[in-house]
Amino acid sequence: MEHITLLLAIVVVTALVFDFTNGFHDTANAMATTISTGALKPKAAVAMSAALNLVGAFLSVEVAKTISGGIINEKGIRTEVIFAALVGAILWNLVTWLLGLPSSSSHALFGGLIGAAVMSAGWSSVNGSTVVTKVLLPAVAAPIVAGFASMLATRLTYRINRNTDEKATAKGYRAGQIASAGLVSLAHGTNDAQKTMGIITLALVTGGVLHPGANPPMWVIVSAGMAIAMGTYLGGWRIIRTMGKGLTELAPPQGFAAQSGAATVILASSHLGFSLSTTQVCSGSVMGAGLGRKGGVVRWSTATRMFVAWGLTLPAAGLVGAGAEFLTGQGTWGIVLVAILLVAGSGFIWKLSRREPVSHTDVTNAPADAVTETPAEPAGVVTTAIAAVTPPPTVAAVAADLTATIPAPAPVAPADPARPAAV
Repeated sequence: MEHITLLLAIVVVTALVFDFTNGFHDTANAMATTISTGALKPKAAVAMSAALNLVGAFLSVEVAKTISGGIINEKGIRTEVIFAALVGAILWNLVTWLLGLPSSSSHALFGGLIGAAVMSAGWSSVNGSTVVTKVLLPAVAAPIVAGFASMLATRLTYRINRNTDEKATAKGYRAGQIASAGLVSLAHGTNDAQKTMGIITLALVTGGVLHPGANPPMWVIVSAGMAIAMGTYLGGWRIIRTMGKGLTELAPPQGFAAQSGAATVILASSHLGFSLSTTQVCSGSVMGAGLGRKGGVVRWSTATRMFVAWGLTLPAAGLVGAGAEFLTGQGTWGIVLVAILLVAGSGFIWKLSRREPVSHTDVTNAPADAVTETPAEPAGVVTTAIAAVTPPPTVAAVAADLTATIPAPAPVAPADPARPAAV
């Protein structure tokens, strides 16, 4: 660490800030369904997720190696490129957090990295085959696979328990949700915490501190794990509300199926070194679980906004990263200006978020658009026609109408006992 320059130290700190935003941006992946079904209280849920994210950071370095030595060519890449990439990723994370959209922190990082590298050294600096096989293809396949797995698991769960009382099994499913949520948090640490390890390792390589292909040093692993754990504990309540209540309404069996499917996909990808988006996997699982229950629905207006955010993440973060790299390439004043713009932009987004704050006390309330949106499919033609026909009046209704129209007899005054009765 004695060879770390001031610029390299700034890049490391910025990478840890990104890791922090990744933590609170992706807390919903593990805990949104657990909180929405009441399996855990919000504060307890994020505390458990933070601890397991930290543990997961120490379990593997395969994803970190993919980022530090796979996405771009280290040769010819300056340390300023890494700084510019992180600026694009952080700002996109904050914008989508403000909107409550569970977009991909991973793709924000990749987009910023690709955009900054292309601005600095051209398209030849990007390993296109690695981007396609380990970023783009998993981005498309993972949420689909997780969605189908969760849908089938949900249907199987309800079929197995079709003759049992739902209230009697709810407690067991909530316990299963806690276990599966812990597994998702552990998987998140093995995947997302490593992305920051990889980006810091890449910065150390470009700065000449490490040789190309080196594994992340222990201090990098520890600091990245701590940063994502602290961000997770802070809790991204806006995105938790969208994932837990904005997409669909989940019962405990569905929550258990969604989290189990997501954890399986994330752990398998981490083992293979695929740096997929845990956000997309968990969102796909939630939608699959919503469709897996008979009568369950997905709020497609919310899902559509999510899909749009997913599609914009790579190019948007790439454009910001490219712009930041253009400024940093101008010299010291450009680096200082980018740092000022990052701080100012982050502060402005935070100030906007205070207009409609979301905390752990109201995270289980559905967003306004989810409340106003019709929770079920529109009625068919036959149903509408039948509802429009006025049924014939029943006998009881006719009797009630007649009773209402016939005036009641005038009350008879009681006889005066002192007055003789008429003959």
